[in-house]
Amino acid sequence: MRLLSAPRRFRRTLLSACVTLGLWSAGAAHAFDLDRGHAPIDVVIPTVIPVIFANVGPGDATLVLRATTLITNAMFDAIAPYHRTAVGVYSKLPRRPASEGLTERQRNIAIFYACQEVLDSLYPAEKARWDDMLRAAGLDPNLQSTDLRTAAGIGRAAGKALVAARENDGMNQLGNAKGQRFNKLPYADTTGYQPVNTAYELRNPARWQPAITTKGSGLFQVQQFVTPQFGEIKPYSYHSAEQFSFPPPVDSNPFGPNGRARYKAQVDQVLNASATLTDQRKMVAELFNDKIRSLGFVALFLSQSRQWSVEQFVHYDFLVNMAAFDGGIAVWNAKRKYDAVRPFSAVNWVHGKGMVTAWGGPGKGTVNLPADQWASYVKVADHPEYPSGSSCFCSAHAQASRRFLGSDMLGWRVAAPKGSSLVEPGVTPANDIVLQFDTWSQFEQQCGQSRLWGGVHFQAAIDASKPVCKTIGDKAYQYVQNLIDGRG
Repeated sequence: MRLLSAPRRFRRTLLSACVTLGLWSAGAAHAFDLDRGHAPIDVVIPTVIPVIFANVGPGDATLVLRATTLITNAMFDAIAPYHRTAVGVYSKLPRRPASEGLTERQRNIAIFYACQEVLDSLYPAEKARWDDMLRAAGLDPNLQSTDLRTAAGIGRAAGKALVAARENDGMNQLGNAKGQRFNKLPYADTTGYQPVNTAYELRNPARWQPAITTKGSGLFQVQQFVTPQFGEIKPYSYHSAEQFSFPPPVDSNPFGPNGRARYKAQVDQVLNASATLTDQRKMVAELFNDKIRSLGFVALFLSQSRQWSVEQFVHYDFLVNMAAFDGGIAVWNAKRKYDAVRPFSAVNWVHGKGMVTAWGGPGKGTVNLPADQWASYVKVADHPEYPSGSSCFCSAHAQASRRFLGSDMLGWRVAAPKGSSLVEPGVTPANDIVLQFDTWSQFEQQCGQSRLWGGVHFQAAIDASKPVCKTIGDKAYQYVQNLIDGRG
């Protein structure tokens, strides 16, 4: 199914979420049809995505994934009582009798109320928006009943149980860790992490250096390791991140046997990828740098192309969000352990002011430039390099999808119109192109390599993530299947 021929609702959802033309207002939309509508795709997703991106960037994966996983978890738990066998993750609510009809209306209502509970917890400053979301569906946002004989009560109960379980799960969502009572800092580090290097001095070329970032407005900021405690929070599908082992990033340590040669080799591999960037690779790198536009939109594509019911979509969407979330926990645990250097620091350390051939910046193409003026094509993320989070998310997502769908076939096409690049607007691509992912294997492979093409990861970090996170994809699938079968 080509993107340009997708149903109008799908195109509208993609446009709303991808370019976020202002903050979407549910209250301004036409009334939602509870009987024939699809609450997650028609309303919840396009309402939530602009709010997520108003708070964090597309590359802040831990914060994006935690939000999307909790929201899809709320949907899953809310509709479990309307399935013949399913049970929720955090709420074991009684099954509704078949005599009630078990309609899409009931599922949609339960989803709205469960999501309102979770969204009020995640983004309390946006409460008016979440209330409007329910009003647009003809629902009373002030209804607080947890009467399990009603869809609204089931949704409320499911959402409240999830919030109770996850609001203090170690992510420091409330900013109250370690007894912080005043001037709380939500999601602040609880591990005591401190970088070895400063943004101004690379004391140890094997270790992560915070970058100095800017939006070009004259304001500059020094990066902080985003939520290092993510590696310590409770996963869904396995016991602890400690049960997974990533090999040490030996090529990122210039001090061991042949270390300088290995270190330089991986630096030069990044520079070669930078020098040989094509429009296709640039657009793939941009696509996978945005976890909503890649991991999120492929789920929307599947739902529309396969005409999934609300229930089918919710089961799948919770599965793949949770698979990436659980993979991320294992990766973040390793990132904090290894604290490995990013390519931008290593390029400067190896080549200094010497001349290198690479991408020269937006619209410049491939040029000869001083190494200390080189920059990655996509913005460098705010956490240590090894192992690759994006490669992990895609491997876990792809493997969970293969298991759920029973096939490696995908058939996803993403249009990249002329000049639509966010890095090189009006320049790249030079002509309309289509990014094509015929299989999940191709999706997984290009996602991983996009981090090398984008200049933000070494190849070893990409390769190390795949086997571990494929295993986590299997565990996530079995976990969700157990829930669906009533064995959760």
